[in-house]
Amino acid sequence: MKRTAIAILNWNGEHFLRQFLPSVITHSDADIYVIDNASSDQSLDLLAASFPQVRIIALNKNFGYAGGYNRGLKEIENEIIVLLNSDVEVTAHWIEPVLNFFDERKDMAACQPKILDYHRKAWFEYAGAAGGFLDKDGYAFCAGRMFYEFEEDLGQYQGNSEVFWASGAALFIRRSAWFEVEGLDEDFFAHMEEIDLCWRLKNRGYAIGACRESVVYHYGGGTLDRTNPFKTYLNFRNNLYLLVKNYRAGSLTLRMLRRMVLDGVAGLRFLLEGNGGYFLAVLKAHGSVYRHIGKMLAKRQNEAAHIQSPNLNGTYRCSVIKHFFVKGKRRFSELEATDFIGN
Repeated sequence: MKRTAIAILNWNGEHFLRQFLPSVITHSDADIYVIDNASSDQSLDLLAASFPQVRIIALNKNFGYAGGYNRGLKEIENEIIVLLNSDVEVTAHWIEPVLNFFDERKDMAACQPKILDYHRKAWFEYAGAAGGFLDKDGYAFCAGRMFYEFEEDLGQYQGNSEVFWASGAALFIRRSAWFEVEGLDEDFFAHMEEIDLCWRLKNRGYAIGACRESVVYHYGGGTLDRTNPFKTYLNFRNNLYLLVKNYRAGSLTLRMLRRMVLDGVAGLRFLLEGNGGYFLAVLKAHGSVYRHIGKMLAKRQNEAAHIQSPNLNGTYRCSVIKHFFVKGKRRFSELEATDFIGN
């Protein structure tokens, strides 16, 4: 058994497996698994015929992203597990720098490589870029990508760094840490469940890292196009789920009231721009959160029992909304480093 296992979740992704799995096999000194969410295409036939070295974990129905990984990883016993999207192209020596970072930082539970855009390989990609951060209101952003503003990779974000969250597109995690927090929250369905995972790890005192010596290219948009109103709904809803479950820096009630205002402004902006679908998505997101608030508060209470010296490094003390939309700071490098906890 190798030290590292790569776990690729698949559902009817035969075309992505055919396109990207060869790079994973070529460049990875690791055991490789495909967790299949009961695909109805020819994925399993392709794996058996063309990639016999890949181990298959076949699930009996589609459990989604979180559910698929929660069940599949029970069958994997390697020390470090990489949750890798099926639409990711890896590069030579992408694993070794991350393992070295784990060895240097015994307190680090999870880490991501630098994630660039498969279609524009000199540019950062939406899902993680050079590492994820969270502002005081719970809004997520990345080094190299703020909202839908992307930066070209000119070497401005190099070396190993501690961040707040690591991307689920290529997430290295210690198996022991995964099972300590009981994996991903299946109520998220899709989007931001890896941020919730990282936040729960940080509440237990663990560090989260970005290893920028390691590079992968993400195709992106394989599940939901970013212009889909349902994606907007999930992003707003799940972002509020994050806060209810994990926010501890002050009054949760006041923070949620502030978010009602900020999200309301965002919704009105969508409406004025003629994006009625996005406006409705924001309303539906808040409605869903309020209907399920009791369940999320119960999860918050359960998590409270596990908090041990929370690691807040990677938290942005200011409002990224204000700096981006009001002050016009569109690049991560334009934010003051001293405004981040840990700097």
